[in-house]
Order: sequence, then structure tokens, then C-alpha cells
Amino acid sequence: MGIVNLTPDSFYAGSRTGADLALPRILAMFQEGADVVDLGACSTRPGSPQPPLEEEWNRLGPVLKSLAREMSGIISIDTYRAEIVRRTYDTIGPFLVNDISAGQMDPQMLETVGRLGLPYVAMHMRGTPETMQSLTDYEDVTQAVIDYFREFSRKAEDAGIREWILDPGFGFSKTLPQNYELLEGLDRVVKAFPQREVLIGVSRKSMIYKKLGITPDEAMPATQVVQFAALEKGATWLRVHDVTAAINTARLYSTIYMSSPGAAK
Repeated sequence: MGIVNLTPDSFYAGSRTGADLALPRILAMFQEGADVVDLGACSTRPGSPQPPLEEEWNRLGPVLKSLAREMSGIISIDTYRAEIVRRTYDTIGPFLVNDISAGQMDPQMLETVGRLGLPYVAMHMRGTPETMQSLTDYEDVTQAVIDYFREFSRKAEDAGIREWILDPGFGFSKTLPQNYELLEGLDRVVKAFPQREVLIGVSRKSMIYKKLGITPDEAMPATQVVQFAALEKGATWLRVHDVTAAINTARLYSTIYMSSPGAAK
């Protein structure tokens, strides 16, 4: 899943693009081999204030109208607002909804996704982007994620959502050590939900660049290390800024384990 941010304030400057350059970047990611391209028009980095709905749509809408004429792959929309989902559906038809709040930030979200029959990415987070880093009191962060998705599974079923992907939420309402505790326990999450695909978003995040004392611009090689570890633990999807590098990571993972029978997870 390639990342395209239609925002001026996403944490990694290399992911930001204006509406005029978004379509070429999206098409380039598909050409590089992305299965899905994820469009975000509302930054959700820790501490970020949330823009009004109309500002989010003004960033996203023109790109979707251009994209509707050039559709060449699966599009994901990174939003927690049901109204954005409805407007996107009216513009381009079916797509993948990627919601950092798993329906918690908009009470209409799950009903809307279920009614439209859309696939859904549900992420673990406490609070909002502005408050989440003050909500990191866990006895066992991995078990907390498992419990969260057991509850979400019931909500999804009630809302008629049949196809959903689990995102454990690296970097969201978790301290730096808790991110690595969760990575170590990721196989527990995978085993707890054997029918669900698991999406990992660690690309150039602070859990990597702060740990190493580098910048997001310098964090791509270390990102590949963490992505490889996530694949070893059972991750299905990688949400990335660097499509070609992630594909190479996945290819080497497959080559190593396919050539070593019994070594895979």
C-alpha cells in the first residue's frame, strides 16, 4: 500500500503532494507495483490538530475527480469521517476505507461502510491524534490490541462489515518501547485473528528515526529492517512511502523462507 499525502503537514515531507502532482505520483506507484494507493487529506501525526471536513474534502475531491478518469488500481482513502466516505463513493465508486479510529471518531462510520459494502482497514488507537500520546498506560500492549479488535469484530459484524483488515497502529497511542513490544508480540495478534489480514504501517516513523537518532529522510533502510521483522511475525500488508523498496523487502523475505522449508512462520 503506497502512501500519498495531500497535506501540508504530514510528518514525512517526501510523502506530501499538491493536487496538481498527485495523479502522476499515484500512477507511478501503481507502475512500481503497489497493490493499493492510500490517499490522505488530513494529517494524523501525533499532536496534529484536525482540519474541518470541508478542508479535507477540498484537498481530496479534485484528485478523486481526476483519478476517476484514470483508474488503474485499488484506491484507499485514509479518513475517519463518514461524510468523506460517502462523497468519495459518489465520485469514484467502491474503494478501501482506511480509518485510524476504527469508527470511534465518527459514530456514522461503521454503518456507512457496512451499508455501502466497502472493505475497511480498522486501526488500534486511543483518543484522537491530539490526545493519543497521553493514553499509553498498558499492562500488556499486545493483549490490549487483541482485546480491542475482539470488541471491534463484534461492532463490524453488527454494522454489516464483512471484509476488514487489522492494523495494530504502530506509533498511535504507544510509546517508543511499546511499539517494539508490540512488534515482538505481533505473531500473537496474527494468531488471535486467523481470518484477518494484518496491515503494518511503520514507514519512516518516529519509532525508527527517534530510536536511531536520525531523520525521517534517513530512515528508509531501517524501515526495511522493521518491515522484514513484521513479515516474519505474520504481517500481510505493508503501508509504505517507498513502494519499490518495500517490494524488494517482501521479495527477499519470500525468497529466504521459500528456500528454507520449515523456517517460515
